[in-house]
Amino acid sequence: MPGAPIAAWEGGILAPHDKIDVHRRGLRHPAVSVFLTVGEEVLLQRRALGKYHTPGLWANSCCTHPHWRETPEACARRRVREELGVEVGALHPRGTVEYRADVGGGMVEHEVVEVFRAPLDHKPRLAPDPAEVMECRWEPIEGLSVLIDAAPETFTPWLKIYLRDHFSEIFGN
Repeated sequence: MPGAPIAAWEGGILAPHDKIDVHRRGLRHPAVSVFLTVGEEVLLQRRALGKYHTPGLWANSCCTHPHWRETPEACARRRVREELGVEVGALHPRGTVEYRADVGGGMVEHEVVEVFRAPLDHKPRLAPDPAEVMECRWEPIEGLSVLIDAAPETFTPWLKIYLRDHFSEIFGN
């Protein structure tokens, strides 16, 4: 459903909105983030250059916005399949994170994010959608902060926030 409305709060009311308008106005809105893991590694994706914000930056496995009235879990499954070509089994809720970040181009992400970890028993064959993802790589979970510290400008604001402020909730037992 390209162009499907997403939910956002305006005047204390949750209602359907255009995604681009939500980001231009910096409205608070629901989002979903997924971390695919195999053992002690996590899949990172590099956002396609055609993305309307943060193109070419590294992010977690999948991050998106539920369509209006779509549940976070259904959204997570749908977008992992659409973006990476992977069907996930278990989705482990890892809490809710709220953040506000300037993502460039006059856009602001003010998200209330349902975070999921999707542990896999093996590295799946990926089939990334080139309109969404330009590259993927598996990285050791424990080494992520070193990667980000070495080149912070190459990572999305939300990934830096997740790892700095919520690492143990996302990756702990």
